[in-house]
Amino acid sequence: MANTRQSTKRARIEKKRTLKNQANKSSTKSAVRDAVATLAKGDVKTAKEAYMNAVKALSKAASKGAIPKGRAARKISRLTRLAKKTKAEIVASK
Repeated sequence: MANTRQSTKRARIEKKRTLKNQANKSSTKSAVRDAVATLAKGDVKTAKEAYMNAVKALSKAASKGAIPKGRAARKISRLTRLAKKTKAEIVASK
């Protein structure tokens, strides 16, 4: 329980930020999951779109502070490696 006005406000702000970060993380995870699934199917057009959406979501989450920048970079790197291994043309012409 918050004892001062300042700690009450900080608790209130933290709730808002937590909800925002959770939503951001969830959408990012969904984008990455969709990209991996689409890459597995092998359709170049949809895979490229899903890949770009996932990279954008990860970068945005990192810039907003929802996830650490290093984690976003690692996931983008792994996703790019997977995309290149599956279909090189997905990553070649960003």
